[in-house]
Amino acid sequence: MPTVSAHVALTLAQHIDHVFGVMGNGNAYFLDALERQTDAEYTALRHEAGAVVAADAYYRASGRLAAATATYGAGFTNTLTALAEAVQANVPLLLVVGDEPTSGPRPWDVDQIALASAVGARTYTVGRADAAATTVIAIEHALAYRVPAVLAIPYDVAKLEAGPVPAAPAPTLPAPLQPAPFAAAGIGRLAVALASAERPLLLAGRGAWISGAADALGALADATGAITASTALGRGVFPRAEFDLGVTGGFGAEGAMDLIREADVAVVFGASLNQFTMRFGELFAPGTQVVQVDIAPAATHPHVGGYLRGDAAVVAASLVEELRALGAAPSGWRESVDVAPLRAYDVTDEVAPDGRLDPRAAAVRIGELLPEDRVVVSDGGHFIAWANMYWPVASPDRMLMIGTAYQSIGLGFPSVPGAALAKPESTIVLTTGDGGGLMALADLESAVRVAGGRGLAVVWNDGAYSAEVNLYGLKGLAQEPMRIPTVDFAGLARAVGAEGVVVERLSDLDRLAEWAATPARERPFLLLDLRISGDVIAPYQHEVIRVNS
Repeated sequence: MPTVSAHVALTLAQHIDHVFGVMGNGNAYFLDALERQTDAEYTALRHEAGAVVAADAYYRASGRLAAATATYGAGFTNTLTALAEAVQANVPLLLVVGDEPTSGPRPWDVDQIALASAVGARTYTVGRADAAATTVIAIEHALAYRVPAVLAIPYDVAKLEAGPVPAAPAPTLPAPLQPAPFAAAGIGRLAVALASAERPLLLAGRGAWISGAADALGALADATGAITASTALGRGVFPRAEFDLGVTGGFGAEGAMDLIREADVAVVFGASLNQFTMRFGELFAPGTQVVQVDIAPAATHPHVGGYLRGDAAVVAASLVEELRALGAAPSGWRESVDVAPLRAYDVTDEVAPDGRLDPRAAAVRIGELLPEDRVVVSDGGHFIAWANMYWPVASPDRMLMIGTAYQSIGLGFPSVPGAALAKPESTIVLTTGDGGGLMALADLESAVRVAGGRGLAVVWNDGAYSAEVNLYGLKGLAQEPMRIPTVDFAGLARAVGAEGVVVERLSDLDRLAEWAATPARERPFLLLDLRISGDVIAPYQHEVIRVNS
């Protein structure tokens, strides 16, 4: 007779095909049912936070829901940082966990519902009679609100017989948000403004990608003659790369950012306009008319002069129709500007003044050697600039920045299995620092095991928590707590079956060239241990230093 755990596993498997987790007392029966009675694929991680990160990365790379699983107590509390990141980043996933028995907490139990709520995740607890229905409700909640949901199985309920698994209705998801009457009137006014604009700019973020707005945004750019740009999580959303300035904010090239300040009308689609995208308020010139299109209840930055609440694809398509009705002609601005040179970054020497490898030179060379079909997954830390500046990707689902929403580090290595299973033909490139890399070491093995020859890790090893050194060390605070002894990441990689290469000069990257030229099935997971200078400060970090001085 199927158990409650089997009801959860069988219902869950109707809607997802990947579960990532760490097995323990609280989820043993769930995993047994998942393995024996479903076709869902289970991938073991080595730390519970890594299980949530892998499910997070899987969704970001594929757009499909995945689940994570952990036991109760310490297993659950280990997930909280990764769970908070998924909440902050609006990433739907399901976390299946054990929980205290219905008879009450044991000495080692904690209030898991309260802890999940504290980081913004809602918990659904299954019972003997409603496990299948509750599972569907949790899935519906995650997808409808674009957040993680926790599905809890009380310890004394997990193995109870529950009868045949009932048919549960499919999750009901909301339709794309249509503009309300006030927003619809605003679309007409915005169309008039765009029709008369001399230097229109369109900026798109991850929300535009999620809404499927790429084609509509391309048509709007053509209709207005607008130059385009994207946030770090929206890169590649516009189809005409020859008119695109690339990434805005602290990762943007100076020439491109200067041109943005020349725009007279800027329309922002599906981007929250955080402090980094906005260059701490200096992205747009004071005279630029800035209009934001998003599904949030209100504008998300004080520099927004007009706000239209609605789905990015719907609003963009409506603007195209309005412009056609007005008989508007393209501005001609984008044809008058040679955009390509504006996207270029400064060329640097191979070696920094302190004699160590300049991270910018290394980033340029690695970018030249990386396979074109790649997904870049990024941990958090000072080094995030180098991949964002020098390793372009084809679309927003190929640059996964996991940790930045919650300002966390240490989520890099477990991102690799999720991305690798979501994009089974692509090379997965991890960029991480030595501080975050050490935090995530438990799942270095997971990355190597799952990605194999499709996996590459780049560790920016400068012997420090550099973001803190650059901000607080330069203010005169004691730097010893900010320093890390030089770690042999290449040796650590070899210990779990990967190939590790210490990179101290650009010629050491010749091994990457050989690796990239070898079929993935014939090569190992490769880790590049970049011994870089800590004296080179990323441009976005200079902005952080400026506003905190």
